[in-house]
Amino acid sequence: QVQLVESGGGLVQAGGSLRLSCVTSELAFDTFTMAWFRQAPGKKREFVAAISRLAVTTVYADSVKGRFTISRDNAKNTMYLEMNSLKPDDTAVYYCASRSLPYRGVTDSVDEFGSWGQGTQVTVSS
Repeated sequence: QVQLVESGGGLVQAGGSLRLSCVTSELAFDTFTMAWFRQAPGKKREFVAAISRLAVTTVYADSVKGRFTISRDNAKNTMYLEMNSLKPDDTAVYYCASRSLPYRGVTDSVDEFGSWGQGTQVTVSS
């Protein structure tokens, strides 16, 4: 189990912005495929965005494409999610997830990620 810690969530008005961070102490961070998922109360966890080891490949859910940007800084063992033009439907707990080697390409499947953070709450008011 890889320890992942999210931060940066909060309360924001519709149209506003937040930047989430996910940090790990694992020195093998630069070998992990990383992703963000989110889960609203009573809903299943859904894919938001994913990023490959060297950030060559990024994948976004259609619902956030053009508004969210995923990035990573391997020197800081940190992944980010920049969220702009936030909508009330973006309200959820946002989770950081990692997938260890072997690398088989970027995936958007929740069951392909083996380690998860505790989540950070994002609330968007109308």
